[in-house]
Amino acid sequence: MKQTNHDLPEPLDVIAVGAHPDDVEIACGGTLAKLVAQGYRVGIVDLTDGEPTPNSPGPEIRLAEAQAAARTLGVQERIQLDLPNRRLFDCFEARVALASQFRRWRPQLVLGFGAKTPMASPDHWQAMQITDAAIFYSRLTKWDQHFAGLPVHTIGRHLYYRLAVEPDTLVGHTHHLTVDVTETIKAKLASIECYQTQFSHKAGIMDRVRAAATVTGAAAGCTAGESFVAAKPFAVDDLLATVL
Repeated sequence: MKQTNHDLPEPLDVIAVGAHPDDVEIACGGTLAKLVAQGYRVGIVDLTDGEPTPNSPGPEIRLAEAQAAARTLGVQERIQLDLPNRRLFDCFEARVALASQFRRWRPQLVLGFGAKTPMASPDHWQAMQITDAAIFYSRLTKWDQHFAGLPVHTIGRHLYYRLAVEPDTLVGHTHHLTVDVTETIKAKLASIECYQTQFSHKAGIMDRVRAAATVTGAAAGCTAGESFVAAKPFAVDDLLATVL
């Protein structure tokens, strides 16, 4: 059955995509909390449930942690696609699954992984490729059979993020920008603390995340910051409003 506009939920302005619950909190939780405070509708898509994982009793606990973290940031929607953790691969089915969410929620901006994370999960790199492709698939016409009649949707902007504990800039990219998260760094840290199964045994993780935000912010003249990269250059209409 073809889906009409009347069947669709209220749009989200921004969707952040992570491979696992906790990825987006570590990468850009402060930015998401700030966007919510500014009146935007924000969503998170977790491609997997993050399970199995060494210190978690099971997916129900991890889901409860993710929901608590979402409430802490104030985001309006959190969607879990249940693609396979540890075996996440960029493939047609994964691309369509994420693109379907983009068509359903119609975001203006998508935030996603922008680089490999050596010595950490390879799912992150796969998530980047899936997100890149899904943004493209979301706007393709004459492909209704793969999207249950969901209308096409063109996403206006795509920014890459990096995990807080990774290098501050993404090698090979020139268009970096910093979001001032001075007022929301506490919310970011509180959202990460919701994941007791992931971080309670990692001494100093909160100090590392806070320190990373301090370093990123200092370079831009603010107390705490999160950095992003434009997936491709874009023009602005009001230079003064943008830089101030």
